[in-house]
Amino acid sequence: MQTISLKQATSGMVLARDVLKPDTASSVLICGKGMELTDALIERLQRMGITRVTVQGHPVAGEGEATLEEQLLRLDVRFKRHEKDPLMAKLKDVYRRLIIRTVEM
Repeated sequence: MQTISLKQATSGMVLARDVLKPDTASSVLICGKGMELTDALIERLQRMGITRVTVQGHPVAGEGEATLEEQLLRLDVRFKRHEKDPLMAKLKDVYRRLIIRTVEM
């Protein structure tokens, strides 16, 4: 799960949290968790003053932040010298699953 600027949102991303109207005291629900964003919905949210949304996964790499592919490539490089060691292969697999799970949250 990742909170991003609405300007970074693209069609097809899925909301990981409800979007609430910011200027009301009684938190009015605008879009529910699990809803897929469309270009029209993103424009509507912008007109309503929504500036940030929380989406599923980790679709946007922040400044200085590595993408999933870059992180997995770095992992491969780190374990290159230990390719034939079965214990190190298991450890690498644990790290690989952890990286993927962290990005998908």
